[in-house]
Amino acid sequence: MSDILWQPDAKRIARSRMDGFRRFIIQRHHLHLDDYPALHQWSIGQREAFWQAIVDFFGISFHTQPDAVLREGLKMPGAEWFPGATLNFAEHLLSRRDDAIAVIAIGENGQRELLTWAELAQQVAGFQASLQAAGVVVGDRVAACMPNTWQTLVAMLATTSLGAIWSCSSPDFGTHGVIDRFGQIEPKVLITCAGYRYAGKEIDQTVKINEILEQLPSLQQLIIVPYARPHAHATDYRTPANVTLWDDFYEPGDEPQFVPVPFDHPLYVLYSSGTTGVPKCIVHSTGGVLLQHVKEHGLHVDLGPGDRLFYYTTCGWMMWNWLVSALAVGSAVVLYDGSPFYPDNERLLELLDDEQVSVFGTSPKFLATLEGSGIKPRESYDLSHLKTLLCTGSALSPQSYDFVYRDFKPDVCLSSMSGGTDIVSCFVNGNPMSAVRRGEIMGKSLAMAVEVWNDAGQPVVGEKGELVCTRPFPAMPIGLWNDPDGEKLRKSYFSQFPGVWAQGDYAEQLPHGGMLIHGRSDAVLNPGGVRIGTAEIYRQVEKVPQVLDSVAIGQQWLDDVRVVLFVRLKDGVALDEALQQQIRQVIRANTTPRHVPAKIVAVTDIPRTISGKVVELAVRNVVHGEPVKNTDALANPQALEQFRNRVELRD
Repeated sequence: MSDILWQPDAKRIARSRMDGFRRFIIQRHHLHLDDYPALHQWSIGQREAFWQAIVDFFGISFHTQPDAVLREGLKMPGAEWFPGATLNFAEHLLSRRDDAIAVIAIGENGQRELLTWAELAQQVAGFQASLQAAGVVVGDRVAACMPNTWQTLVAMLATTSLGAIWSCSSPDFGTHGVIDRFGQIEPKVLITCAGYRYAGKEIDQTVKINEILEQLPSLQQLIIVPYARPHAHATDYRTPANVTLWDDFYEPGDEPQFVPVPFDHPLYVLYSSGTTGVPKCIVHSTGGVLLQHVKEHGLHVDLGPGDRLFYYTTCGWMMWNWLVSALAVGSAVVLYDGSPFYPDNERLLELLDDEQVSVFGTSPKFLATLEGSGIKPRESYDLSHLKTLLCTGSALSPQSYDFVYRDFKPDVCLSSMSGGTDIVSCFVNGNPMSAVRRGEIMGKSLAMAVEVWNDAGQPVVGEKGELVCTRPFPAMPIGLWNDPDGEKLRKSYFSQFPGVWAQGDYAEQLPHGGMLIHGRSDAVLNPGGVRIGTAEIYRQVEKVPQVLDSVAIGQQWLDDVRVVLFVRLKDGVALDEALQQQIRQVIRANTTPRHVPAKIVAVTDIPRTISGKVVELAVRNVVHGEPVKNTDALANPQALEQFRNRVELRD
């Protein structure tokens, strides 16, 4: 088919861990599974056999053996995975003790620090002992407001090695953004940096930290990493808790100890974006995260010993939790802290070459920025080690697929992924056995019973609808914090279709198995009662070279909804009638007349969350004169003001 941009050859497939796993299943169960679709179908129909095979294939070690693989309730939620089993998450991420590089930590200022597997374990052992001395026990919360450094990783591993619960945000969150998150979970320990760097600036956090400390009465220990403020002192911070600088808190030890906890013991608390109110505190399980992540890293991404994974992320986004799990399959991880575009737009490309990265993860916005800058990576960089390019955060446009294969690297597996903080993993993603088709996600993740349902709750193919998962999976959250009867959890994910997980994505399953994400369901536009995903419009607007960024909303107008498109233009470009016509023509030619915006309005900035997602709901609220409940979740909250009382939207 002409839309196939890349296909793995037989040798590459045979070398992949996914194909090794397929052969493992065939041998164990005496089956015929000729390709990925057959393997996926088996994984859905035989979930108990599948997850037991994941345990065995990846050498997951239980301290206490389970009574069963799955005890399924009458309907979701309600499944019990590996009941009776105990294990430790950090133990699996620290299974190696050799002198190969495990962690490469790079700062925006060029600072580069390395930890071998043996050194990583020693650092964790020392921090673990100090946490124990500070009174941390099973179930306590350890919170971190940290940049993406090796210290953050060590602190997470030490926390989870003790059976305590880890929760993280990044320093670019505002005061209330941090309090809204950590205030709910009442941490015993807080780890934070005295200052951080971004885009060439050094930002002092002292005032913000003291404001946060006033709202955390549960705190018993504060650990300060000086980082961008090397002369920070413990006396800078006002709190009744103990205050210690990182270097004074511990000394590297010998061997970490691992406290076994039940399979469904809380591991992480992650947070919804919080753009419509106080963030939900999503509680993820120890065993569920571990099994889902080794499946995704080891099989879908084809990572193992000898590989290096670099995903550009902050510690406030679920992709940080996902990134560091690659240690569990023996892969090294590259941690980068700072702006991806400082000192110029080629900073991360240099890093890919310098660190011989084999798998690089990024966002559609990053790829679009490179293309818009006229950068052609394949002409200036080696990239010979790069085998896979991962992308998530929003829908990846067909134009970006073209850019990757034309100007980035023609022999790379481009895996667009979609999942969420809700499951700290993916519903749909790539795999090393399948072809890459222009503009499409390859297909469904193993053992994820993903379907697209219409409003009547019927599965559809070739039609847009709600992305659902019809059967339980281990990475389903075990609950929301302070939700003892599970009512908030059921309302969040199971209210639309009782007993079925609804992700809140507006999606489409294609006849050959590929998937499209058309945007968030709650941001879907409804002109004349026709549902339109915002990503459908963005895909077309990205073809217009004068437009750098855009956001589309539905404005209530004359008892209906009209589509309004806000555009950020290149410097020196005016939104005249000719450009408006050009934008409308591109949208009309490639979609339907319903997609064509009634109004196109120029703005100088598009508001995004700290993890880079466009916030259509916040823009829609401002346009309609409604309050935006939580601007601390935004990277650039000041951008919202230019959407208020726009004269263009009054007629």
